[in-house]
Amino acid sequence: MDDEAFADISGKAISLDCQSHSSFCREFTVSSPKVSISKVLGYTCVVWLLAYTVFFFTENTAVLSSAIFITLVGMVLHIHFVKVDHESLLVIGSLGIQVSSSYASGRETTTFIEMSKIKDIVINEAIYMHQIIYYLCVLLKDPSEPNAVSSVVPLFQSSKPRLNCLVKVYKSCQEILSKC
Repeated sequence: MDDEAFADISGKAISLDCQSHSSFCREFTVSSPKVSISKVLGYTCVVWLLAYTVFFFTENTAVLSSAIFITLVGMVLHIHFVKVDHESLLVIGSLGIQVSSSYASGRETTTFIEMSKIKDIVINEAIYMHQIIYYLCVLLKDPSEPNAVSSVVPLFQSSKPRLNCLVKVYKSCQEILSKC
């Protein structure tokens, strides 16, 4: 499959890369834009200008030092814990689903869900900031009652792709799940 351009719920460009490793194994990777240097520079300038204004009236150098420290720590924390570069979903029929997130700092998180625990993959809707959004999620079976759902695991939580992107992933996942 090929690379296509899609958008997230905010209208920002994201891309979906679909790789078919076999008829029972497909990988979907949603990539977000990299960290914008101009945005980082803008936030840094605002914080430092505020700090300089406070320094101007108080003449306390600790204000400037604190502003520099807070800005640097804030950027590191944002890059390490918040900014996700790409999220991937690896669907392997009869084995399970692996969900991975790669952060701007290089940190990765991976979760594996066994196929025996999966009831279905669905597109769900939710209300988010005064709008209705759609998200792809995995329904997990309740161990005590096989026809019930014990929990819902949302996919692509950081990139939040729009419905057209989710439908493409959903159809491909259902194709693999129907073969199992």
